[in-house]
Amino acid sequence: MKIFLAGYMGSGKSLLGKQLAKRLNHDFLDLDDQIEVMEGNSIHDIFGEKGELYFRKLETKVLKDVLEDHSDLVVSLGGGTPCYGKNLELIKETPNSKIIYLKASVQELTRRLFPEKIHRPVISHLETREALEEFIRKHMFERGYYYHQSDIIVNVDNAEPEDILNEIMEKLK
Repeated sequence: MKIFLAGYMGSGKSLLGKQLAKRLNHDFLDLDDQIEVMEGNSIHDIFGEKGELYFRKLETKVLKDVLEDHSDLVVSLGGGTPCYGKNLELIKETPNSKIIYLKASVQELTRRLFPEKIHRPVISHLETREALEEFIRKHMFERGYYYHQSDIIVNVDNAEPEDILNEIMEKLK
């Protein structure tokens, strides 16, 4: 089985993905990390040097490779992965795959991301909490349609990782 974790940056995809993979005895793969290894460059630099279109094509190629792999995997998707091209369709059409949306409110995402924005190139230029909140709100409006097509939706606001994992395990049964 392949389990794909979708959600906005800061929703906990990587943290929870690693822990979920351990519980399920699956391998863990972070799609963005895989892209960086393949390109020998950071996501930020790929965007800056080659543009978003190049990145999105590369992202789809790496996603297709993951989908063709016969291993049991927990995959942390990039925040925009399900929203571009036919990526969501590709995942949903793959037998034995599930998409789990780690749903966080704009306020929760702002709270989590503001202190670490310097480490997130996409938002590092946003100087105020209000600017970050507006940026997230816009993205969530654009991406919500895709995220809500997930097989499982788990609200992560004010929840401990252990509780979120327990809920995911229950919903996977």
